[in-house]
Amino acid sequence: MKKLGLIGGTGPESTLIYYKKIVYGAKEMSGKDFFPNINIDSVNVFDILNFCSQSDYNSLTEYLMKSIHNLIRAECEIIALTGNTPHIVFEKLCERSAVPLISMVDATRDKAVEQNIKRAGLLGTAFTMVEDFFRKPFIEAGIDIFIPDEDGIRFLSEKIASELEVGIVNPATQKKILEIINEMQRQHNIEAIILGCTELPLLFSDQPIPLPCLDTLSIHTEALLSAMNTHC
Repeated sequence: MKKLGLIGGTGPESTLIYYKKIVYGAKEMSGKDFFPNINIDSVNVFDILNFCSQSDYNSLTEYLMKSIHNLIRAECEIIALTGNTPHIVFEKLCERSAVPLISMVDATRDKAVEQNIKRAGLLGTAFTMVEDFFRKPFIEAGIDIFIPDEDGIRFLSEKIASELEVGIVNPATQKKILEIINEMQRQHNIEAIILGCTELPLLFSDQPIPLPCLDTLSIHTEALLSAMNTHC
């Protein structure tokens, strides 16, 4: 099985979930007593958010390339980002990486196509919702993407940064996000909701979302397990 490198810390809670899903998923896939060889290079999510807020994508690229080089030196054969927002420079990273990077955005797009979804709502940081990098692959695949209004965008971004990135699960935040989802369904007749931040699933572990859900973290780990298992 190919050795996986994860750029973690974006944030710590979702990195822990990635690790467990991949380790136990690989064990189940192998059907024997086996855990895969994984390296995690943990970065500071608040540095990433600061680079994005300043639109300093060259510095963000250099920052993430340091992690990629660290993982390549550790002999990782495939690499993945554990956050959606850093995918804003994914293409630049791919151009410079000596090993393949597995896209969370493309994996989620492929799942939406597989499920024949045509209208989806997107939740995440402001950068994920407003910038083109996440929406473009879906639009090119014939899937319309809708985001909350300005108040909803601000609310989500603030709560992701101040609560979810530090492991706080607030029932009031959960309730408000469910209201945002319901309003998006009412206004745009969306068929599914994309959890485009890998911390958002923390809010809904015990509360079902009233729509089919594309959980980017779970979808990405499935794609990573598949990539790790090729030519093994």
